[in-house]
Amino acid sequence: MGNSSLDWHKVAQQVLRSRLLDKLEVEQLTPQGSVKYQFSAMGHELAQVLLANALTYAHDAATVYYRSRPFALAAGLSVTEALAGALARSGSITNGREVGIMFNLPCASGLSILPASGDVGAQYTPAAGWAQAVRYRQQELEEADWQGSIAVAMGGEGSAAANGFWAALNLATTTRLPLLFFIEDNSFGLSVPSDLQTPGGNIAANLSSFCNLRVEEADGTDPQEAWEKISTAVEHVRQGEGPCLLRMRVARLTGHTFIDNQAYKSLEFRQEEARRDPVVRLQEFLTASPDHAIDWKGLEQEIEQEIQEALQAALAYPEPEPGSAVRHLYYEGVPPLMGGLRPDNALPALPCMPDPDRSPQPGLPLRMNLIDAVRHTLGVEMALNPRLLVFGEDVGVKGGVHGATAHMQERFGPERVFDTSLNEDGIIGRAAGMAYAGLLPVPEIQFRKYADPATEQLNDLGTVRWRTANRFAAPLVVRIPVGFSKKTGDPWHSVTAEATFAHSPGWRIAFPSNARDAVGLLRSALRGDDPTFFYEHRALLDSSEARAPYPGDQFCLPFGKGFTVIEGDELVVVTWGAMVHRCVQAAQAFPCRVQVIDLRSVLPWDQELVLESVRCTGKVLVVHEDTLTAGFAGEIIATIASQAFTDLDAPVERLGAPDVPVPYNMTLMNTVVPTVEKIQAAMQRLLEF
Repeated sequence: MGNSSLDWHKVAQQVLRSRLLDKLEVEQLTPQGSVKYQFSAMGHELAQVLLANALTYAHDAATVYYRSRPFALAAGLSVTEALAGALARSGSITNGREVGIMFNLPCASGLSILPASGDVGAQYTPAAGWAQAVRYRQQELEEADWQGSIAVAMGGEGSAAANGFWAALNLATTTRLPLLFFIEDNSFGLSVPSDLQTPGGNIAANLSSFCNLRVEEADGTDPQEAWEKISTAVEHVRQGEGPCLLRMRVARLTGHTFIDNQAYKSLEFRQEEARRDPVVRLQEFLTASPDHAIDWKGLEQEIEQEIQEALQAALAYPEPEPGSAVRHLYYEGVPPLMGGLRPDNALPALPCMPDPDRSPQPGLPLRMNLIDAVRHTLGVEMALNPRLLVFGEDVGVKGGVHGATAHMQERFGPERVFDTSLNEDGIIGRAAGMAYAGLLPVPEIQFRKYADPATEQLNDLGTVRWRTANRFAAPLVVRIPVGFSKKTGDPWHSVTAEATFAHSPGWRIAFPSNARDAVGLLRSALRGDDPTFFYEHRALLDSSEARAPYPGDQFCLPFGKGFTVIEGDELVVVTWGAMVHRCVQAAQAFPCRVQVIDLRSVLPWDQELVLESVRCTGKVLVVHEDTLTAGFAGEIIATIASQAFTDLDAPVERLGAPDVPVPYNMTLMNTVVPTVEKIQAAMQRLLEF
């Protein structure tokens, strides 16, 4: 791309639009309190606008950060939308839910901006996921309109110190993804100089020998140099030659935020930044050339008028309706504009099945292990849905450390069943980008404790539909083996911690206790519309107590519907996962007196069934494997106390693990995890009360 392919008059409009909008907020709206958060992009405008003008393919997408408004404006965000967001008004792109500097732009054919995150560095791995989806939709689904599209991850130089940056860098270079890392280096991460973020202060120099990565640098305040380097970098990625990192040297002409006085910068440094003002340099570049006859003053006045009109329009927007704050946490029947399979009408219908046919299915055992049920269901759904991909550490050739994906790579190929680098942020962030791009990712996290490094990505996934007011969604299923095993426990592999995830808005949690329920819940998750944690208890994967007849290739179970395992009329025990079988065994000592409810899903949980049973029995015991303090039993008990207090004949009790990790020694483990004997003793106390 040369200078002739660029409309410099449009570039000038876009740059001035961003600069004058920033000026309005800095000089008027923020001091008067109308705008609460102001992150100025003064000094970054030119580089971002030029990048947006280079992204012209049907499915180009970018992840952005809190200083990316010039890019968003050049990509199609209107000034009115921008001001409505800053003013937190209804009619903005998030209807007042998200800080006004957090952008998204769903576009069916053209440049999309994927939902921004408040966590520095969290933007990189979703961009890698989109890049992988571009390749998948080109090559595996053979969709011609995805040809040549790329992903861009934008960030400041400080974000190059974050885990997400290095995770995405490994993803992109090991698999040669069509991904451009666009680093805007303004020399400071808030007040911290860049040489404390990166050795030597230059991420491009440090990565110059990184395998499979093209590295470029440019002055992001020089119009001609910046455009040439951006054009070259974008074209390199478009041609399938692998990822590129482009470091753009820019100036941050204001503080990190409105209240930052930049006292940490020397006078000489600030004077040098002012000399490098990209708006001044763009004006000089355009007015000095006879090819660009631009009336700069007239253009400024035109943009000023546009911004004032947009301000009046945004001020006329109403405040959000108070009740709208709880909308769009989950799918409500209206598809998002982008993300998941519904926008393309590609989601297989959820079958409406009664109690399954118990007759044996040809080729399958009469009673199936839980792990076999998971593997078979995944296989059935993958054969039905070509957009479903399974990945994680060791899931490919090895077939998973627990065998859940054994031989699946041979059957479906390495593009659909594949191994990842050892980075959970990368696994989940990649899955987010794939989901935005219309795929159904099913990542595996090997053990519950290992999900912790992906906390930022998991939180973002749960709230993306809410944060974007249903413009974006990211339905996916995260499979996680959890809990102690039949042979041992330990602090790292035996965690369940479902209460932590239950406190993460927007997620669903399935926790089957047997093979039949695993089939039904997994199918519902795979044909659903919300991000779901699918728990596979290690002690139940290959145990006789969890075996069940295979219920069929169309069987599904709705979330939030528990099951009464055994009946009783004096005490109801509420439980889930491996504790179901221990509670049933303990209840054998009290025939017809103890009812055991298997919740089957923790989020949502079956309040109606539990409350009905409480009203019938008057006594309740909640049992879980998780630690006691802030365990999910507390949520159930609070609901019972609120809605069935007068029906109680005894204090509600809970039984869980003490607030310590699960020990490795078996004797110690059995002092921590609730045993049949402990459960039976708790039942006895309540029955005698």
